[in-house]
Amino acid sequence: MLQFSLLHKDRSSAARLGMLTTSRGDIPTPIFMPVATHGAMKPLTPVQIEETGAKIILSNTYHLHLQPGEGLVQKAGGLHRFMAWDKPILTDSGGFQVFSLPKKRITDDGVFFKHELTGDEIYLDPAAAIRIQQDLGSDIMMAFDECIPYPCDKSYAAQSTQKTIRWLKECQKAWTSPKQALFGIVQGSVYEDLRMMCAHEMGKLDLPGYAIGGVSVGEGLELLKQVVGWTAPHLPEHKPRYLMGVGLPEDILESVERGMDMFDCVIPTRYARSATLFTRRGKIRLTSKNYKRDFYPIDPSCSCYTCRTFTRAYLHHLFLANEVLSAVLSAIHNITFYLTLMAEMRQAIADNRFMAYKEAFLTDYLGRSTDAPSASGRSHRQTKPL
Repeated sequence: MLQFSLLHKDRSSAARLGMLTTSRGDIPTPIFMPVATHGAMKPLTPVQIEETGAKIILSNTYHLHLQPGEGLVQKAGGLHRFMAWDKPILTDSGGFQVFSLPKKRITDDGVFFKHELTGDEIYLDPAAAIRIQQDLGSDIMMAFDECIPYPCDKSYAAQSTQKTIRWLKECQKAWTSPKQALFGIVQGSVYEDLRMMCAHEMGKLDLPGYAIGGVSVGEGLELLKQVVGWTAPHLPEHKPRYLMGVGLPEDILESVERGMDMFDCVIPTRYARSATLFTRRGKIRLTSKNYKRDFYPIDPSCSCYTCRTFTRAYLHHLFLANEVLSAVLSAIHNITFYLTLMAEMRQAIADNRFMAYKEAFLTDYLGRSTDAPSASGRSHRQTKPL
């Protein structure tokens, strides 16, 4: 069973240093979870994922339910054995993916939607979402929630939030596997009172962990900061806090400052496949002709396999030649960049200098003072598989 230890709190912010203990290994927090939607992370092998320093990955219940089906995964010995990954796995319940579909019918008890390939009607409710995740054998299961779109009027948001609370209780009733931890997902759109109410009601259930959902649906960084700032203080202090579908480095830094512990996003690998790589000086696009004769590493400060071995010019060539290796080497770098960022944040929290670290990192990364206006209009959680 999962256990969480709160080890230290930064003196200048709400940033937290913690440790998640599972039967498959310890996970220091704050942590970033690379996304392996179908039980595979394009374009990396499990060995390559582990070499980036990943401690936990995320897979998706919705996609695995459609293909190959949780029954087959269970017969294979569970998702860990099926995909040859022996570290912890978190499974998203599929709520976001279902509610992002163009044609679905939401009832008080669940959701009807069409199979993406066959067109057959499928019904998913809280009990089914938990049963599927228990068959998959993930270490952390997410409750089935209704992901509220943005923008959304308050009356609908209030009704939807009450439904998510009710569905969480149904998930808790269906949860029978003591080896798996269940996390609730706080909803409430961009309304402070709804977020606080939802956090308080879910806290009463004494679950192993809690998440904030519905903050990667296009609301932008400023609203994200507000929602996290409203919600995090009302989550149980000695339970892990997971911000779903976030995000860019600046998003994660702002959210760690406000007390969040766990993050996931498709951005590192998706950007890698489109030749966008992260460096200390910001993002670079390797298809640009500027890199044709650039024999420096992607990021001279990075110690990943790609930066130790290859040059920007070589990756520029690979992308122009449409070589698969371009995506592999870029994904190795981007995932390593994110995990290195998390490790540095953990050290800064331990040293009570998180705010100074954040300021220095963002000044270099964004090329401006962090007092300048932030970018907005992001949407990180995706319905298409990674």
